[in-house]
Amino acid sequence: MSDLLKRSTLLGRGGLLKQVRLLLPALLLCALPFYLDAFWLRIGLFSMAAAIGAVGLGLLSGTAGQLSLGHAFFLAVGAYGYVWLAGEPGPGLPPAVAAVLAVLLAGTAGGLFSPVAGRVKGIYLGVATLALVFLGHHVLLTADSVTGGFNGRSVPPLEIGGFTFAETDPELTVLGVPFGAEERLWYLGLVLSALTWFTARGLLRGRPGRALVALRDSETAASVMGVHVARYRSAAFVVSSMYAGLAGVLLALSFRRVVPDYFSLLLSVDYLAMIVIGGLGSVAGATAGAVFVTALPLLMTRYADQLPLVATPGSGDGSIGPTEASRYLYGAAIVVILLYAPDGLHGLARRTRARLRRKSPGTGPPDAGPTSRPPATTANAARTKEHTP
Repeated sequence: MSDLLKRSTLLGRGGLLKQVRLLLPALLLCALPFYLDAFWLRIGLFSMAAAIGAVGLGLLSGTAGQLSLGHAFFLAVGAYGYVWLAGEPGPGLPPAVAAVLAVLLAGTAGGLFSPVAGRVKGIYLGVATLALVFLGHHVLLTADSVTGGFNGRSVPPLEIGGFTFAETDPELTVLGVPFGAEERLWYLGLVLSALTWFTARGLLRGRPGRALVALRDSETAASVMGVHVARYRSAAFVVSSMYAGLAGVLLALSFRRVVPDYFSLLLSVDYLAMIVIGGLGSVAGATAGAVFVTALPLLMTRYADQLPLVATPGSGDGSIGPTEASRYLYGAAIVVILLYAPDGLHGLARRTRARLRRKSPGTGPPDAGPTSRPPATTANAARTKEHTP
């Protein structure tokens, strides 16, 4: 009875500690707009949008094992879908409705391509999705009435229940801190990131996630176990497209103007770098990789005049700019990750925590030791004698 009480107490403490570990970062993130200026909040917004898209690509490439180079296309569908549905020219729908429809539009685009994704795999699917990027970029440049052409279009602000996620007159002040567009969008990004995090983790821990992992490891074994290969491949592509559409909507709101050149092949390569650096098949790893790849060029641009071998933007002296330097750095990071930590930052952090637990004293089971073994019963003794010749 005492052992049962001890075990229940330990389980209660473990659940409480887990809740505290979740609550403290959430409170910290909610408090940041009161202390950070607009530059740092923009970095956070771009990182949250990238994390949403990286989680979607991680489900497709890391969990289902399907290579995709067309992620930028679905981000563009989400971003431009919202701009057209909520703006003029366009239907002029309520922005909240337009945001939801833009995500569904990206999922529909993924559904139209899903028959190809269901029958093609590996490098062949990568080449097929590569065509989406070039086709989408051409459409964005030529469909002036919808996309605005080369100059793009301004993004209508999001409004939910009369609350506008943009600058307003009179200015909104909370606890003496003026809340502009970045501060308001910060909390929207937190909500969308949390929604993405919990839905993706629930999917991975459920039956669909196990089916996708089995499909990645061996198609033959998965089909023998009853996994419909083409159906699950297509479903993974649709879900990944919807995550990309949601990321595109948040990116559009953060940028406040969308232009075709942003949704190029380089953006798709950036997303592949995010999931490789963070760790394939991991939601936390995709988030960490997204923050690294997104924040690095922005930080190097701001502090370019203090960094060696990096030229300030617009200097024109032939030196390496901050954007190119950041690509070199996370390209080198990919090589190091593949050589020394193939499971990415998430796997590295997991192994580090395991080492710390082994080294720290008192982390073993409370009853571990020579006295923790239960005394042998008569049945045990009799069972042992039966096997004795």
